[in-house]
Amino acid sequence: MIKSLKVLQHHLASSDNQLAILEDQREHKHASFKDKVSGLGMFPLQATGVEIFQVNVGKMCNQVCKHCHVDAGPDRKEIMPRETMQLCLNVLQNDGIKIVDLTGGAPELNPDFRWFVEEIKKLGKHIIVRCNLTIILANKRFHDLPEFFKLHQIEVISSLPSFTQDRTDRQRGDGVFEDSIKALQMLNGVGYGQPGTGLTLNLVYNPAGAFLPPSQDALEKEYKFELMKKFGIVFNNLFAITNMPISRYLDYLLSTGNYDKYMEKLIAAFNPAAVKNVMCRNTISVSWDGYLYDCDFNQMLDLLVTTESSQHLSTFDIFLLNNRNIILKQHCYGCTAGAGSSCGGVVAE
Repeated sequence: MIKSLKVLQHHLASSDNQLAILEDQREHKHASFKDKVSGLGMFPLQATGVEIFQVNVGKMCNQVCKHCHVDAGPDRKEIMPRETMQLCLNVLQNDGIKIVDLTGGAPELNPDFRWFVEEIKKLGKHIIVRCNLTIILANKRFHDLPEFFKLHQIEVISSLPSFTQDRTDRQRGDGVFEDSIKALQMLNGVGYGQPGTGLTLNLVYNPAGAFLPPSQDALEKEYKFELMKKFGIVFNNLFAITNMPISRYLDYLLSTGNYDKYMEKLIAAFNPAAVKNVMCRNTISVSWDGYLYDCDFNQMLDLLVTTESSQHLSTFDIFLLNNRNIILKQHCYGCTAGAGSSCGGVVAE
């Protein structure tokens, strides 16, 4: 369960450097996010319970997307072993946890992915899989994923930065748009996104540059019209997610000279109403090696939950975690800008 020394040193050096950049920006230019929340009388920000159990089953991915906050790719070797999955299953005996959100990397690349899904389903949990779509076409052994998802009534959430090939391929790699369209048609073919089937297919939009997403409702209508007209594709909902200034996207902001400008946009768009509904309040994020975080973003910065006696699956204490204080840093402005942002889209209107 312990990280290899090489991986740990690399990860900590990367996360420490990114935190230093974010904290330096706070000290020299803007009020801290903590100060903003304190001004609302909401500091410390507390969890409301653990309803969503988000599990990163590995950082290996068949894509290398420019906005990826996980820094996932084909060269990543961090994969959750079955022993750690079993610890997850032990925790999921708790009736208060309703939703299991499986993410990566490409979660399907974990060799125990299907076993894990089957075991979670036995516990009666609603399962979300964050599928990048192209994995379905990547190899013959993945071609039946739409049927597997249907069999287990899995909610599928997939990134599609645009309904045009140029913008999608620029953000996610050459050929991604074509394969994504084929995969969406395969999902539609088994009933996903179709009325009356109960098979939910949601798409995710991330801005391609240093700007905030537009109105989620308006964008969803445009996506539905264009994808139906051009490809006969249907889906349920579109989630507009703000890019977080961490990991690969932070590297992009720094290399293009857009970092300061982007942070100023996030801070200027701070929405107090979004603070109440940020995803960290009802979610626990689990890393591939079983450590616990308030959210997927804190996980990438190696910011463990504040409950020191319950920071790993092996010492999971639902009471402590239900009542924990949330760790807040400058990147949290990304979740509270405009209509707010979470893994499920906007959090305030």
